[in-house]
Amino acid sequence: MTLAKGIILGLLLLIFVFLVAKHYFDLKGHVEKKNRTRFIVRVAVFGGFSAILYCVPFLKFPVPFFPSFLEFHFDEIPAFIGAFAYGPMTGFYVLLVKTFIKLPMTNTLAVGEIADLLYSLAFIMPAALFYQKNRTFKGAIKALIIGLFCQLVVSLAANVYVMFPFYMRMFGLSEAALLKICQLANSAIQDVRWSVGFIAVLPFNVIKDAAIILVTLLVYKSTHTLFDRFQK
Repeated sequence: MTLAKGIILGLLLLIFVFLVAKHYFDLKGHVEKKNRTRFIVRVAVFGGFSAILYCVPFLKFPVPFFPSFLEFHFDEIPAFIGAFAYGPMTGFYVLLVKTFIKLPMTNTLAVGEIADLLYSLAFIMPAALFYQKNRTFKGAIKALIIGLFCQLVVSLAANVYVMFPFYMRMFGLSEAALLKICQLANSAIQDVRWSVGFIAVLPFNVIKDAAIILVTLLVYKSTHTLFDRFQK
C-alpha cells in the first residue's frame, strides 16, 4: 500500500460523498428550505460531537486482554442518536463528517478511517432503517440487535480478509511478528486470521457495541429532547 493508493482511496470517498449529497439535495420536493437548514445543523452538531469522540486521544483507549490496535471509542453514539431521531440519512452524514475530520490526521493512509466508516455504517444504518418503521422501545431494541449482528459480521470479515493483510504490508510485519503482538494481549490466539478474529475482534466488538447500545438507550431521549428545544 503506497501513499498514492491512500490518496486515491480518499478521493474516491470524497467523490462518493459528493454524489450522494447531490442526489439527496436534487430530489425535488424532498425537503423544504427550512428543513434542509435543520438537516445541515443536525449533521454539523452530531458530526462534531462524533468527531471529538473519535479524534481526541484520551477519549479512545485499548482494552486489557485485546491487541492494542483494537481501540474502544464512543463516536457512534451521536450518529445513532441522529439516525434514530431524524432518520438514517442524518446518521449517514454524521459518520461522513466524523470521517472527513479525522482523515487529515490519519496514520493508515486513510484505510483505517474508511474501515471504521464501513463498520459504523454496518452498525447504524440497518438499525436506523428498521427503527424508522418500528418507532417503539421494543422496535429500538430489535433495531440495535440487528445493527449489532450486521456490524459483527462485517468487521470480522473485513479484518480477516483486508485489515490484517494491509497492516502487515504497511508496517512490514510478517504473520509471525503480528501474531506475537496479538499474543502479548492474549496467549490463546494461534494465528492472525480466524483465531485472532474469533478470539479478539469478535468479542471486542461485542463488548464495545453493547456499551454503545447501553449508553445510546440511556441518553437518547434526553439528548433528542434537548436538541429539539435548542432548534426551536
